[in-house]
Amino acid sequence: MQTKRRRFLKLGLIGAIGLAAGGAVYRAVRGPAPLAPFALDGDASLVLGALIPALLAGMLPSEPAARGAAVAHTAERVKGAVRGLPLATQKEVQDLFGLLALAPARRFLAGVSGDWASATPAQVDEFLQSWRHHRLATLQTAYHALHDLVLGAWYSDPASWPAIGYPGPIKELA
Repeated sequence: MQTKRRRFLKLGLIGAIGLAAGGAVYRAVRGPAPLAPFALDGDASLVLGALIPALLAGMLPSEPAARGAAVAHTAERVKGAVRGLPLATQKEVQDLFGLLALAPARRFLAGVSGDWASATPAQVDEFLQSWRHHRLATLQTAYHALHDLVLGAWYSDPASWPAIGYPGPIKELA
């Protein structure tokens, strides 16, 4: 049986209306998703653990124990910074980390074939640069959010100021 163009379009339209109606009924019954404070757990923490060394390349200590401590400290500062944002923004950031934690998204959006724990800083940097210069503004915005969160957490820590020659706030203004 040959499908006619008109029949195909009608079925497509009926299907779209059915999906929209189903979504409307679901939202009416369930209500909007509740906003909850930011919580980064599971594989999403591995994403942040892979992003920090790539974004802070050259700034982290070279000694493995000190490097691990600096990455963990920066991750906690990132989490604290996100918790200071409005709940809707916290949800968006959590959704971004959750998306990157999913294996298909990690593979197709980030180009990282293995898990985040085994990703090299070069692989993560390649992913970040691809998002930084991507033609879609959404991915560019996601890159800038990740970049600003990590670097903001790093440079807001007074322990990182001596490495860049920043003496701290002027005493008269403090």
